[in-house]
Amino acid sequence: MRADLAIVGAGTAGASLAFLAARRGLRVVCLERRAAREAGARWVNGVPGWAFDAAGVAQPRGHEVFGAGHEMHLLAGLGPRRVTIRGHDVLEVDMRTLVERLQVLACEHGATLLENTRVTGFDGRTLDTSAGRVTARWYVDASGLAGARLLDQARVHASDLCAAAQEVRAVSNLADARAFFDKHQVGAGHTACFTGVAGGFSVINVRLEGDRVGILTGSIPGAGHPSGQQILDRFVADQKWIGARLFGGARAIPLRRPLDVLARGNVALLGDAACQVFSAHGSGIGAGMIAARLLADALADGRDLHDYAVAWHRKYGGLFATFDAFRRFSQALTERDLDRMMAVGLLDERSARAGLEQRLPRPSPGAVVGALRGVATERRLARRLVPALATGAAAAAHYARYPEDPRALAEWSARAARLMG
Repeated sequence: MRADLAIVGAGTAGASLAFLAARRGLRVVCLERRAAREAGARWVNGVPGWAFDAAGVAQPRGHEVFGAGHEMHLLAGLGPRRVTIRGHDVLEVDMRTLVERLQVLACEHGATLLENTRVTGFDGRTLDTSAGRVTARWYVDASGLAGARLLDQARVHASDLCAAAQEVRAVSNLADARAFFDKHQVGAGHTACFTGVAGGFSVINVRLEGDRVGILTGSIPGAGHPSGQQILDRFVADQKWIGARLFGGARAIPLRRPLDVLARGNVALLGDAACQVFSAHGSGIGAGMIAARLLADALADGRDLHDYAVAWHRKYGGLFATFDAFRRFSQALTERDLDRMMAVGLLDERSARAGLEQRLPRPSPGAVVGALRGVATERRLARRLVPALATGAAAAAHYARYPEDPRALAEWSARAARLMG
């Protein structure tokens, strides 16, 4: 089988690329090791609305969205201290239906989707698969963290892996469910996000939507904490009002800045395979779709794969590296630290919304004054926070100079490694 573009992986990133590249007139083959309906995430995931717009993908509507217009109550531990985020741009998306839509769009625009097909070998020119040989001008690895590894990319260290789980379950006792949310002063349809429950980088997100409840958990087992699935299972066991599991899943998510090398020769990385994940909270759905748009446009416009890497890193690499510096700071926070940061204004609605929406914060003059007072009040935390912010600022400037000449990449990468520690 011959094509312009061969994509390994038909999850969100791979299916987005198949659709966007086929729409631009490229001959596309997309391979998925599982059944197509099982590809990618199988749970509800928060995705900023602006990411769909940037990717050129219509925003979800109807049954693709698990409720809309919700407040996010970010609690320190189990509370009561909190930051409430209102009017944000994040949609709770049923990933099963989004992936299906992207796959259908890809096929409608002429892409070939080969499901239940495994990669058995790759020599840089031809993919050997369980369905036969595939030859293409370009190859893209969108197969996830532990997939085909077409560029033999390095493994992610255990301390930079989030074990996340998400389930949508039936509510067996609606009165008790409402009592739980009333206890935490969170209304039905809104999200209670209990942070720092198993280390600094850990959450239990709970949201009541009609007679269903969405539960999202995550932590870093490499730091000695229980996994997201273990946290979720314990929470369900403790809350007797939670009923049968309707759907969901669990997987490891890379928490580090995107890989420096996104392309080499005729091979590119995309999505989790490229560590294109917003590591402050472990979401890579929007990033993968945006990267797919940049890659599809580069190929359709006759540019090479390195141009895709330049476009990604210069526009988004600094943002992701900045929040990765903050993520590493947050991993060491305790519940008390989170409580104090909220109390003195080091973590407020404006900064929390920016992180949730995957944007750089734009503090008002009043917020800057408040943050400076917070730094003066909480000097112990400030000694750790200020260097993290300085690292982020330096990284943002460095990523804006991602080299157009691939021969300069080694020197740029060495500098990035020193900046990020």
